[in-house]
Amino acid sequence: MWALKADFVPTIDVLLPEMGESVAEGSVTSWRKKPGDAVAAGEPLVDVTTDKVDVEVPSPAGGTLTKILVEEGATVKVGAKLAEIDPAGGDGATTSAAPAAPQAAASAPSAAALAAPTPNNAPAPSASATTQAATQPTAPADGGPFVSPLARRMAAIHDVKLGDVQPAYPDAPVRRSDITRAIDGAAQTPAPATAQPRGAVPGERTTRLRGAAASLADHMERSLTIPTATSFRTISVDVLDTRRRELNAALRAGGRSEKISFTHILAYAIAQATRAVPAMATSFRRADDGPERVERGVHLGLAVDVKRADGSRMLVVPVVRDADRLDFVAFYRAYEALVEKARASTLTPGDLAGATLTLTNPGGIGTVASVPRLMHGQGTIVAAGAIGYPPGLGSLPEATLRSLGVQKTMTLTSTYDHRIIQGAESGEFLRRIDQLLSGADGFYEAIFAALAVGAPPAHAQAPAPRPQATGEPAAADVARAAAAGMGLVMRYRTHGVNAARLDPLADASPFDTALEPSSLGLDHALMERVPASALRIYAPAQTMVDVLHRLRDTYCSTIAYEVEHISNHEQRSWLRQQIESGAHRQPLSRERKLELLERLTRVESFERYLRKAFLGQKTFSIEGLDAMVPMLEEMLHVLADEGTAEVRLGMAHRGRLAVITHVVDRPYE
Repeated sequence: MWALKADFVPTIDVLLPEMGESVAEGSVTSWRKKPGDAVAAGEPLVDVTTDKVDVEVPSPAGGTLTKILVEEGATVKVGAKLAEIDPAGGDGATTSAAPAAPQAAASAPSAAALAAPTPNNAPAPSASATTQAATQPTAPADGGPFVSPLARRMAAIHDVKLGDVQPAYPDAPVRRSDITRAIDGAAQTPAPATAQPRGAVPGERTTRLRGAAASLADHMERSLTIPTATSFRTISVDVLDTRRRELNAALRAGGRSEKISFTHILAYAIAQATRAVPAMATSFRRADDGPERVERGVHLGLAVDVKRADGSRMLVVPVVRDADRLDFVAFYRAYEALVEKARASTLTPGDLAGATLTLTNPGGIGTVASVPRLMHGQGTIVAAGAIGYPPGLGSLPEATLRSLGVQKTMTLTSTYDHRIIQGAESGEFLRRIDQLLSGADGFYEAIFAALAVGAPPAHAQAPAPRPQATGEPAAADVARAAAAGMGLVMRYRTHGVNAARLDPLADASPFDTALEPSSLGLDHALMERVPASALRIYAPAQTMVDVLHRLRDTYCSTIAYEVEHISNHEQRSWLRQQIESGAHRQPLSRERKLELLERLTRVESFERYLRKAFLGQKTFSIEGLDAMVPMLEEMLHVLADEGTAEVRLGMAHRGRLAVITHVVDRPYE
């Protein structure tokens, strides 16, 4: 009779996880643990490389790694068993399939050994021998240097002859770096003509696709089985461009580092538009009892082009989960985190799986419109074209284009699975994206609110041209708008201080309605037609819209200016020029910022010492004016550079001790 031990605990299998619909296999790069090592749940266990991405496979549970079933350099299918873990701790006695432990190796033959056919009468090689050959660097038949498994695989992918590769030093094995060096050297010399296949046309050159290129070709062929259709829509991006610049100006004025791109806003608009047309995020599946429509939520894939370590390029599609449920801040953070991980090659399998619709942006390289391929498991892929003026008008001066009412445009395409999505739904989807990007339903106000920055009122859409009286020149509206614009400039110079962001702890920035263009009868279309040169400001700009951005960034930022009360015209004009041109606001280097922080910290520490050491005494604190210390120091440096030999400071009691200590550099004693 057989009996099990009372403390018997089954081992846990470590499997190669799914890494997206387009990834079918992976190669083990390196094991981070060896048999007998303790592992924690979630701890990176093995590095795996695929045609799409390099990933770290974590341990599914804590315990002891008892057996490694796939050695470094071996390639296995998704779902294959990689190793075993004893959750009870194990005794660490079981070893991997290495030459030092042939018994364990026999229980885990490599995938290559299992797949290799053998003659009918010839005995199959033992598992231990097969695994040993895969584990150790292998030597060519002519007795040349040993070749590591990764180097052999890389050489096969890039069609490099191992006999032509020289190791780093004599008697050294051929490593992956040696193959990379050989590839780089071959790229600098003309490639020899490849052999013509049977039936080839004379003069024809053929190159076998390998590795990622072959995998991509396979997936593209599979995508041809999806019956797709494509909708096109060309939209104006003037409102998108204006609101994005306002948003970035508000972030800069608040001292924040975020920078919002067109793609951030477009991707967020796509996610929100899917709420109105949820069919765009569904997918098709053929089950045993018939076809099915699958609804898995709105998981937005972002096509990212990245450069690998060997210089080749690849396209990865990380996924923003439940994109329609996120506010803009959460969406922005998820977007940036995925892009950063993609560029650092640290994406996990979960980051790449489960997309229901995808955004690709070929417009970044000038493509006007694109019809990309739709992958299995998705319902829609949206492509964004380049932003620009209509063909034939791009060479005209921008002022001329504005006077003609010509706007920048962008073409969006929606390629969808026609088995479950109809053309009317795709058209409505693109129309909803257009509406959101044009500011419908408080789209931009919600973004400003999520980022906790003050949002200027929404821009009114350009009104329909009104019929003009006979003989009324078209320039009359522009002249009136220019006059109103000069009044708006004066309001910002005089009352912009009322909207300055001086409280760093305030939830919302103050705003004066008198600073709104609408209070003077101005709208976005009119301001686009008024040249900046008519408004007499000192900031670089082309139209009144640009002027408005500069005025808000200057007078409503974290510094408040009040100079219009000065009666001397020359002094007032000089101050306007300095303030609006930004000549006095020079960027600081990182070293200079750290130096200023150190000086301010010393001032604050000195003030705290005085308050504690002389409790109840008059210390004439500089609290609230700490920045005067580095300002005085900077002034002294400027005077010294200009040849001033002596400086005399006269000041009231407040802050005198701090100035004497930190500016005059008198000792504490």
